Amino acid sequence: MASLQEGLAWLQTRLGASSPNQGVQKFGTFAGVYIPTILTILGVIMYLRHGQVVGNAGLGGAILIVLLAHIITITTGLSVSSIATNTRVGAGGAFAIISQSLGVEVGGSVGVPLFVAQAVSVALYVIGFSEAWLIIFPTHSLALVAFITFALVGFIAFISTQFAARIQFLILAIVIFSLISILLGSFPIAAHTGLTETPQLWGTFPRWGFWQAFTIFFPAVTGIMTGISLSGTLRDPRTSIPSGTLGAIATGLVVYLVLAYWLARAAAPADLADPGNRVLVDKALFGWAVMAGMLAATFSSALGTLVAAPRVMQALAQHHILPYARTFMKETSTGEPRQAMLATLVIAFFALLFAVLAGGLDAIAPVITMFFLLTYTMLNVVVLVEQTLGMVSFRPTLAIPRIVPFVGMTFCVFVMFLVSPTFSLVSISLMIILYGYLARRSLVATHSDVRSGLFMAVAEWAATRLDRVPKAPERTWKPSVLVPLKTTSALVGSYRFLHAMTAPQGRVHVLGLVTNGTERLKDLDLVTHSFGDDGIDARLTILHAEDYAEGVRAATQVLRSTFFRPNILFLRLYPESDLGELQTLVDRTAAYHMGIVLLARHPVIELGRERLLNVWVSPQGPDWKPDLRLSNMDLAVLLAYKLQRNWRGKINLCMAVPDAETEQKASRFLTDLVTLARLPENTEVFVWQMPFEEALRQAPRADLSSFGLPREPDLAFSQRIVEVVDGSCIFVRDSGDESALA
Repeated sequence: MASLQEGLAWLQTRLGASSPNQGVQKFGTFAGVYIPTILTILGVIMYLRHGQVVGNAGLGGAILIVLLAHIITITTGLSVSSIATNTRVGAGGAFAIISQSLGVEVGGSVGVPLFVAQAVSVALYVIGFSEAWLIIFPTHSLALVAFITFALVGFIAFISTQFAARIQFLILAIVIFSLISILLGSFPIAAHTGLTETPQLWGTFPRWGFWQAFTIFFPAVTGIMTGISLSGTLRDPRTSIPSGTLGAIATGLVVYLVLAYWLARAAAPADLADPGNRVLVDKALFGWAVMAGMLAATFSSALGTLVAAPRVMQALAQHHILPYARTFMKETSTGEPRQAMLATLVIAFFALLFAVLAGGLDAIAPVITMFFLLTYTMLNVVVLVEQTLGMVSFRPTLAIPRIVPFVGMTFCVFVMFLVSPTFSLVSISLMIILYGYLARRSLVATHSDVRSGLFMAVAEWAATRLDRVPKAPERTWKPSVLVPLKTTSALVGSYRFLHAMTAPQGRVHVLGLVTNGTERLKDLDLVTHSFGDDGIDARLTILHAEDYAEGVRAATQVLRSTFFRPNILFLRLYPESDLGELQTLVDRTAAYHMGIVLLARHPVIELGRERLLNVWVSPQGPDWKPDLRLSNMDLAVLLAYKLQRNWRGKINLCMAVPDAETEQKASRFLTDLVTLARLPENTEVFVWQMPFEEALRQAPRADLSSFGLPREPDLAFSQRIVEVVDGSCIFVRDSGDESALA
């Protein structure tokens, strides 16, 4: 292994690449963005398929295809350029841009298909080189030429990015000379007839339909991703990406439009549509120059894409999106991601094998088209979101109108479904599945993104409109619990119960109170964040107050005006509790429109098996209407349902009555309550004709018993109930916004 590394280092030095002691070389605009981008744009499609597009679609149809494709790339290029002038684009190009705005999960769900598309593009360009080679040497084997070319491209890219960049200067010169030779073929000089045909405005589409022709052509303009994907190797991405990308797009647009006109004037549509046509070679002033440019451009496209794709893979690995991330994120001392390069070569090899077996260039072009359209869509979405949020942090030096990313996004989606509705749905579904997988992995981002601003904007929009619609708290109710405490241990001791109260969709507002200058809230933030790990929204506030009751009162008053205000005050009742302090809190809460849950846990049994709940219902008024508001039982029934579902337990509805007549009414009332409140089918009803305390002793043993808390509660009596029940109890009072029957 050591000798192999020494050999590679020697070869890098001989080929003009960076030596290990030189460090990582960075590129400027021309070498780092413009050349790899323009050489990929002016590549295999221009030499081998543009003539067929003109022959099938006619001059007008070909121009329409070119313009439609460039509407997408120009708007996307402007969007990328705007983002690049607002923030430093990290390694990974489009993946980095999307991750820095919409989060690493969204970036990964787009970045993985982008990487695959770029790896498959290597096979596309190798096949293009091989088809060009067969024009010169028609007796050679397509498969043999393709795999030899693939090996050579892989060898050069594996050696050094610097060496690949040096080769591309020579290739650019060859391509420019071939284009000059084509233009000189327009004139009747040196035995050439020049341009003699009358262009056909709209073609007959003998081989491809319009959208199939568009699909075949579109990979020509996906080259803008090549330069962007090299963002990690640029000295100044903020300047180089806009200048190089937009310059290459403009150059490519002019070349393809001029070349479409030249082809339409140079040969008849039937000759152009023929897959084996040699119009560019035969009509150019120097046919050999076109052949050289064809081979050089297709070879360069494969080389440029093979250099760019591993950088995207390396960036994905650095965020631990891919398996074996530690392997693929490694690079040499000269900045070469060798492991990622090998993985790209493996994918490209199998894509090449498929293309050879399936019929060549046209077999893999639709795959590349779809994944690049998906990437372009998300790049435009990023800018549209940033512009819509209007945050101060988004102030690009290249500002573009909002219509630009909107048009780019709309055209991308429109074209995707016109090209292939089925494949579009499959591609989008794969991206959504990948996003769901990445979201569950809780990836750690190395940079901030705008998701919080996006959610805040949505919340602000919802808050402003909430005041304009009729209130319906009974239908929208969910537990939002305020938990005041003096010690972290108090939250740890109540954690499981609070979790069962609020999961799923509930919220916990933890209020840490520092009184008399004494703080016992160590690691309170860690315990609070644990609710978030369990899928429950949790917030922490630390408040310094003169005493406990005053701190809770102040926090409650402030939180009343918030959008997601607490609707339940959670308190603990201990044997040693200061009943006067608790009584003060309970009395004041009535004025704040908040429910109360007072938990008294048994010192030995605690919450037992967390299975069985006894809910004690007070006798109703004389008419026994199915309404729990008068008896203050709505919140108790709703919490019982939440606890039963999270504990997977059972509810017993219990009542003590004074006589036989009332017993019949009570049984009927509780049975109806099970139906009207939509309680589980296994809910049982118990009614005892005896005094309340005696009924407490007769009731089935429960892990938790629930009781109503009157407006003027007697907390000493509540402590007495805990002793009689010999188990944990909660005492519940409604806020008035709940309804168990809603």
